[in-house]
Amino acid sequence: MSSIKINKLEIENVKRVKAVKIEPSASGLTIVGGNNNQGKTSVLDAIAWALGGNKHRPSEPHREGSAVPPHLHIVMSNGLVVERHGKNSDLKVLDPEGNKGGQQLLNSFVEELAIDLPKFMESTGKEKAQTLLQIIGVGDQLAKIEYEEQQIYNQRHAIGQIADQKDKFAKEQDYYPDAPKELVSVSELIQQQQQVLARNGENQQKRLQLTQIEDRFRQEEVNIDLLNKQINDMQIKLAEAKTAHEKTRSDLVVAEQSATSLQDESTAELEKNIAEIDEINRKVRTNLDKDKAEEDAAQYREQYDMLSGQIEELRKQKIELLNKADLPLPGLSVTEGELIYNGQRWDNMSGSDQLKVSTAIVRKLKPQCGFILLDKLEQMDMPTLNEFGQWLEQEGLQAIATRVSTGEECSIIIEDGYVAGETPQHNNTTWEEGKF
Repeated sequence: MSSIKINKLEIENVKRVKAVKIEPSASGLTIVGGNNNQGKTSVLDAIAWALGGNKHRPSEPHREGSAVPPHLHIVMSNGLVVERHGKNSDLKVLDPEGNKGGQQLLNSFVEELAIDLPKFMESTGKEKAQTLLQIIGVGDQLAKIEYEEQQIYNQRHAIGQIADQKDKFAKEQDYYPDAPKELVSVSELIQQQQQVLARNGENQQKRLQLTQIEDRFRQEEVNIDLLNKQINDMQIKLAEAKTAHEKTRSDLVVAEQSATSLQDESTAELEKNIAEIDEINRKVRTNLDKDKAEEDAAQYREQYDMLSGQIEELRKQKIELLNKADLPLPGLSVTEGELIYNGQRWDNMSGSDQLKVSTAIVRKLKPQCGFILLDKLEQMDMPTLNEFGQWLEQEGLQAIATRVSTGEECSIIIEDGYVAGETPQHNNTTWEEGKF
């Protein structure tokens, strides 16, 4: 089914309009120009009311000072004739065969946003994106992927913070390269000390034995002297004494040799370690904490990198999903919940691009609707206006717009409720049904 457009519209006594007849171009821009307060916007309001229903009825539709009630007559490209007239401005819709219809028939091809485009353009960036995603049928899938991406992103963020904290903690910790790798046990040091003291005690016993033997040897020499004086009387005792003395000499040699090789072990290092055990263990614990923090940080970094890979994969899925979608405009996409057109977010788009995007989305919402209404295009400069008009023609779309201007770009100019240059013929007259 081809899109439906407005072939002709006739308006009388609506707001500031007295009597206006317009035959818009089938495609491209039809600009209703004029100065302020002449009735330009009243033309668009009348069309919206005629096609969109009473929810678009102006609060004061009856032109001030007119005895004739509002009358609207619109002929659509599919042959439908839409009228509102009479005291209550009742709606009348006739098809080419003369069959009657109503608002429901109009709603089947008139897109709400086409007659109220500011509603879309003034919505938030996320609302615009959601509108687009829903009409191309990927909103739910994309929402699921984005939810999963956000969950993983939050998890990765938390892990990254922990890894940073671990790194920071490790860097702030002192390190003692001369400290042992494990905590020192006091009981083991005391046991080692006791073993050394026991060995030193044995050495002391041997030294004492040497002293005793030396004393005995000296005493025996004294005895020998005495015995020598009595040698004649004590030959037997002398021989026995010599024998004993030789035995003692032999013991002395053995004792001297044994004592000479003795060397006491120092307990100073052990005593120092015992005295400094708390400080040593403090350094060991510090080193262990630093090592553990570095190890933890490395593990969290691995988790962070793994989650980054998952996020990247989900983003690829989003891109693939959007690339496969039937988007209404080349270069249009959604990134991080925002509309993007040719790489630009909404607030960075030109006025022409914003209108292109809005119009394309409206057309996608209801392809049968081939027209849009645009108010206040005076904000566009001429190059931008021409560019937008050319795009509309290229796309086969019809736009009826207003602009505060009396320049050549205007299709018609409204002056005091009439089309400038036309002789008013129906001021304060009564409409004939179906005629201007």
